[in-house]
Amino acid sequence: MKRLLIIGAGGHGRSVAEAAALSGEYEVVGFLDDGATESTISDIPVLGRVANLSDHLSKADAVHVAIGRNSLRGELCKKALLMGAFLATVIHPRAVISPRAVIGRGCAIMPGAVIGTDAWLGVGVIVNCGGVVDHDCRVGDYAHLGINASMAGGSSLGEYAWMKAGSVLAPGLRVESGEEVLIGERRAWEANAVIA
Repeated sequence: MKRLLIIGAGGHGRSVAEAAALSGEYEVVGFLDDGATESTISDIPVLGRVANLSDHLSKADAVHVAIGRNSLRGELCKKALLMGAFLATVIHPRAVISPRAVIGRGCAIMPGAVIGTDAWLGVGVIVNCGGVVDHDCRVGDYAHLGINASMAGGSSLGEYAWMKAGSVLAPGLRVESGEEVLIGERRAWEANAVIA
């Protein structure tokens, strides 16, 4: 098993740690988290602050940035890459992923997520519980699908964009970089639509 260091010990970080352990691919060796007040969280040691990442890289084979805020996740992934860290993609064993899908480095694909045929996920993407990225969809770097957010075939989500829980993109729609799709929002199909 590969040794995994997780940046972020909040709810998402603990969920990623659990998914990593269940995958059988990783042993989580520790968390880095600036706000942690305990020395151990979910039986995993908190090794220190994020600023001390370089001091802990030798303890791990890979790093995963488990922070929900897209801009901060992107910043920390880039920092880790500049330090020579390998960004691990963590896939929960109850996710369903097409063998024809392309998954970037540093992604988190959580339980019940479905990634369809010829879907493409960039670097540091989160597809949370029950999220659907259907066939031929594109998800830009550091984008985030919340719980039960769904992208229908051929839709795309730009870099750093966020689909909040329960939101839906109809076929062919494109959400631009940094945009948010609201909770419960369903965007209707329009030919060649661009949501800016």
